[in-house]
This record gives sequence, C-alpha cells and structure tokens, in this order.
Amino acid sequence: MEQENNDNKLAMKVSAVSIAVNLFLSLFKLIAGLVAHSGAMLSDAIHSASDVGSTLVVIAGVKLSGKQSDKEHQYGHERMECVSSIILSGLLLATGIGIGLNGVEKIIQSTEGKDLMIPGTLALIAAVVSIVVKEWMFWYTRGAAKKINSGALMADAWHHRSDALSSIGAFIGILGARLGFPILDPIASVVICLMIVKASIDIFRDAIDKMVDHSCDEETEEKMRQEILKVEGVERVDLLHTRLFGNKIYVDIEIAADGSISLNEAHAIAENVHHTMENTFQNVKHCMVHVNPVD
Repeated sequence: MEQENNDNKLAMKVSAVSIAVNLFLSLFKLIAGLVAHSGAMLSDAIHSASDVGSTLVVIAGVKLSGKQSDKEHQYGHERMECVSSIILSGLLLATGIGIGLNGVEKIIQSTEGKDLMIPGTLALIAAVVSIVVKEWMFWYTRGAAKKINSGALMADAWHHRSDALSSIGAFIGILGARLGFPILDPIASVVICLMIVKASIDIFRDAIDKMVDHSCDEETEEKMRQEILKVEGVERVDLLHTRLFGNKIYVDIEIAADGSISLNEAHAIAENVHHTMENTFQNVKHCMVHVNPVD
C-alpha cells in the first residue's frame, strides 16, 4: 500500500513537471512559428500543446488504476491505465493527421505556383530549444515509468520523444527553407506527422496487449521457471501461464512434487512457490499454485 502511494506521488510529480514544460514550450514555439512564419514550427507547437492534454489523461489513468479493489472490481483497477493509454494514442493520432494534412496542403500550394514564406531565425532557435528540452523530458519520464512500471507514463515518455523527433524534423525543414528550399518546411510537417502516427500505433498496441491478457515475454517466463525450480520440494514445472493485467502480472502455476508427502507438506511447498513469485517479481499481483504428484 505504501509503495503504491509512493508510485502515485512520483507519477504525479513527473506529470506536473511535464505540464509546466509543455505549456512553456507550446507557447514559445507558437510565438516563434507566427513571428518567423514557419508552418513546421506551428505544427510542432500544436504537438507540444497536445502533450498537455495527454499528460492530463495519464494523471487520470494513474489515479484510477491505483484505486483499491472493491466489491464490483475484485481484481483491482489496473486496466484503467490501459484505457488512458488508448485515449492518449487516439489524441496522438488525431494530432499527427492534422499536422500532416496541413503540410500536404502547403506542398500542393507550392506545386500550383504559390510562393511559400521563408521562416525566420527565431524558428530555428525554438527548434533547438525544443529538441534539448523534450529529449531531457523523455529520459526523465522514462526513468520514472520504468521505476513504477507505468504503461501510461511510458506512453507519455514516448510522446516527449516523438516531440523531440518532430522538432528535429522542423529544424531540418526550417534550415532547408532558409537555404533556398522553402518546400522543405511543409515536407518537415509531413515527416513529423508520420513520426507521431507511428508513436500512437505503438502505444495503442502495448495498451491492447495489457487489456486482452497477453502473456509476459519469454525471457520473463523463463526467469520465473528458474526461480520456481529453486524452491525446495519442487521436482518440475508442469505449467506456467502468465497474463498482463494493466501494469501487473497474474501467474498460474502447476508444479510436481513427491506424491508420498502429506497434504501439509505439499501445501507448504505451494506456499513457498507463491511467496517466491510475489517477492521476486515485483509486478506479480497474484500467483496461483497447483501441486501434482511427480509420478
């Protein structure tokens, strides 16, 4: 219980920092885009502004998933974090498509002979600032997400990384436009769109895996199997099933033990396996153990 409270406090702290940084960046990039006449920077500003909304979704998801089990939800609320990740992926997708359509429209205008405005120096400065700040935010948020194993927070971290990548695209487009290739600015917007869409798809797939009882990866299951075999009295592992439940794991195990031992002894072996799983693997919320006679 105390650990969950600490995890929630860390998630809230990271989210508060994220909102403050994104509000500053989105305003700075919006002004830079307008003053320097850069479509790529305006697209990047919209992306940063969408990060604020995504962080609010993360906060809601973490809060709801941290609620204790109740009569109507006896297995807990961890999957609410998956719901917030799915909403976040939708917001990202909509943002990316909007940016891409705007870029395509300007490219079409260019091919029709319309002149595109050359971005100013301020747009380049804003792009560099955004790259540095958003990359730092990615590592900061990613570290917290790994520490508390939060899928929604990890999704927000990748949102920061996609923003850093989009700022790199904006920088290249703006620089190219200033060097005499103005069409590179809207092309950068289209590239930014593709990056954002890919990030949204990755977040959606991860959330769905955790919603549909997807099993753990083979490496984790093998580590579990080895830990089970270390428990005294376990002759072999007959079955090991895992399923992701939000950011937690449920484990079902069948072990084989000497068939001549008493029920009390068999129960003690099963209890040891149960505690070993929950103590060794911090994400394991519950472990069910069945004992078979070895013969």
